[in-house]
Amino acid sequence: MTTQTAPGAVNGEHEEQRVIRVLLADDHALVREGTRRLLEAESDVAVVAEAASGEEAVEAARRLNPDIAIMDIAMPGMGGIEATRQIKAHCPKTAVLVLSAYDDEQYLIALLEAGAAGFLLKNVHGQELVNAIRSVARGESVLQPSLTEKMMRRLTNRSHPAQRSSDLLSEREFDVLRLAARGLPNKEIARRLGLSIRTVHSHLANIFQKMQVGSRTEAVLQALRRGMISLQDTYDTQ
Repeated sequence: MTTQTAPGAVNGEHEEQRVIRVLLADDHALVREGTRRLLEAESDVAVVAEAASGEEAVEAARRLNPDIAIMDIAMPGMGGIEATRQIKAHCPKTAVLVLSAYDDEQYLIALLEAGAAGFLLKNVHGQELVNAIRSVARGESVLQPSLTEKMMRRLTNRSHPAQRSSDLLSEREFDVLRLAARGLPNKEIARRLGLSIRTVHSHLANIFQKMQVGSRTEAVLQALRRGMISLQDTYDTQ
């Protein structure tokens, strides 16, 4: 991922502005064209490929390893759920952000189980989509809290035996993951742990690398599935 110094500082440190590489997957050419124009007006977003089907999306993801794939659910041939599953199998670091006209809970649960990082309806404003892309790139969540809790409960009921966090994550990384599981934004995680936001970003990047995921949503759900954290860890008591 290309980086460059961005203006401004947080806690005395300059943050890097990352150029977020995006794949667009939608069977409607007009939707892809409009979304591309919207995103390419932003200096920190680059559309690297378009796909009109699930098969094309998987092929493009395998070839280009984008940071984020914006995925429709209903496409000819391979649908968005199976395409998400295959992209995550081949490109675990690619975060899949679903942009769809469907908001049926069964679809959303299936997408999360397939590895999606978040979900937005197609009636969102353009700036909301841009903000969601940036949030995912920062390691933050873009998912309705009620849906997240429902998915967490499902995974907790069938979690595997616990893997000690020290086997995979450092103590500080585990602290960050546990606060991330509570849905806290990076700024609040930094405040509670006495860290800079840049350091929180770095810890999240290390967590994603070690857990072979591309988003906070995946990291938290995988941690629940592995038994690394419990449902109680997702409740914020402060």
